[in-house]
Amino acid sequence: MAESLCEKCAALCCRYFRSADRQSQKRPEDYDNIRWYLVHENVVAFIENKKWFVGVMTRCKHLQADNRCGIYETRPRICRKYSTDNCDYHRRRVSISPKLFTSADDLKVYAEKKLGRSILPLPKRA
Repeated sequence: MAESLCEKCAALCCRYFRSADRQSQKRPEDYDNIRWYLVHENVVAFIENKKWFVGVMTRCKHLQADNRCGIYETRPRICRKYSTDNCDYHRRRVSISPKLFTSADDLKVYAEKKLGRSILPLPKRA
């Protein structure tokens, strides 16, 4: 029997999920929206292949102690689509690392350098 990549992995695919951000980050408001995600616990943002993503670091309820799926036969379709060709373990070894933001402050520094100005809203005048 062929060796399974899952036997080497720490079940990365079962420890977070990500969603693509549909906006392009061109305005201070766009970056500030991403910054909002980052003020929440267990959230990261990253750029991969020029696309922005928000990742939520949360463990699947059905992940067993041996990093195997507890509902393998009835797992959701999105899980069934994973293969060793697109898994995080394999991709981490062969792809270019994405730009990762783990805090709102890190994103603010990055955005202000990109835009050449503050992304924070101006205080309202009395």
